[in-house]
Amino acid sequence: MWKRPRLLAKSLLGMVFGILLVAGVAHGDDVKGYVLGAGDKIRVTVFNEPDLSGVFDVNGQGLISVPLLGQVKVIGLTAIETQALLTEKYGKEYLVKPSVTVEVMNYRPFFILGEVKSPGSYPYVDGMTVINAVALAGGYTPRANHDGIKIKHGNDPKAVEHDVQENTPVLPGDIIQVAERFF
Repeated sequence: MWKRPRLLAKSLLGMVFGILLVAGVAHGDDVKGYVLGAGDKIRVTVFNEPDLSGVFDVNGQGLISVPLLGQVKVIGLTAIETQALLTEKYGKEYLVKPSVTVEVMNYRPFFILGEVKSPGSYPYVDGMTVINAVALAGGYTPRANHDGIKIKHGNDPKAVEHDVQENTPVLPGDIIQVAERFF
């Protein structure tokens, strides 16, 4: 008599765990592909080496300053690539089989200009869309053209502007321009 409720509870628990695992993997894929840039803040953890671990800012030249290694260029690298680079550098001269992890703590801000109530730079939040960015900037002005929104991706070396919709994802470092309507 008690086997069925236990079986049901186990299968429900398994489904919930599976959903959480899939959600974690999907989010992890997004984070793995994120390219570091100036203004990001990362946490570097070197296992069993608290003096080498810490939170580091990526400066304007794309460098972080870490103990023993000094300035290390991380701009254009993902967190996984940065982890591999630091593991290699620490392993070359200082540690035997170092175990290094890198995590993005704070993403660089995005910028919104044009016909919004408070144009400027705002902290990036994971999963943000253009309409979320507009809301953070106080909403549209009465002269805003809701269909005239352009975005320049911060990690695009050519800095090409793209026409976008309100549901378009925003990335850290992006520049959003809300145009003025003519009538």
